[in-house]
Amino acid sequence: MSEVLAELPVLPQLYATTLARGVEEHQDRIDELISRHAIDWSLDRMPVVDRALLRMATFELGWEPDVPTSVVISEAVELAKSYSTDDSGSFVNGLLATIAHQLRPDEDKLEAQP
Repeated sequence: MSEVLAELPVLPQLYATTLARGVEEHQDRIDELISRHAIDWSLDRMPVVDRALLRMATFELGWEPDVPTSVVISEAVELAKSYSTDDSGSFVNGLLATIAHQLRPDEDKLEAQP
C-alpha cells in the first residue's frame, strides 16, 4: 500500500492514508467480520464499490473509536447510493449496522439510516 500511495501524483489527505493502511493492516479480520454478517453474500460476489466501502467503514467501526457510528454508516451509505447499484445503499446500511452492534456494543442506540 505504501508504494501505491507514494506513486500518487498528489498526496492524499492524511485520513485517506490512515484508512488505506488500516484496511490493509486489518484486512483479514475486517473480511472475516463482513463475511460472517453478509448472509448469502461472499466477498467476491459483492460489487467492488460495496466491498471497498464495507472494508473502510468496518475499519472505522473497529479501530477508529473517535468517529461516531452514525457518521461511519451514513457516509458509507451515501457513497454506495452515489457510486454503486440501486440496492447498495440498503445493503451497506444493514450490514454495517449489524457489524457496529458487534464492534460497538456499548452504544446506547444505533439507528439504521433511512
